[in-house]
Amino acid sequence: MGTLIISATVVLIIMGFNNSILWLGAAGLLYVYFRYGRTGSGTAASSSGSGGGAPAAGSSPASYRAYRQRRDQQAKWERRYRRERPLESRRQDRKGK
Repeated sequence: MGTLIISATVVLIIMGFNNSILWLGAAGLLYVYFRYGRTGSGTAASSSGSGGGAPAAGSSPASYRAYRQRRDQQAKWERRYRRERPLESRRQDRKGK
């Protein structure tokens, strides 16, 4: 989205050499983008919680929480595997060393 806004601003600036009103449009577009576009998308993405999908750029607590959940689930699976299949897990340990 940011690339689209920046390219539209550049086009308005270039076209603004013939019409100065387009310079004001470019300035207004940049103002609206920096005022509402960047902060609005960041707050909406960070308030989405621990849902699935890719984590947002500014939501490190949610991505860390998702990382902890995946890590804990993996550790639980590995403990269960070792408990249910002791011979296979010992063979894998010898293979890994």
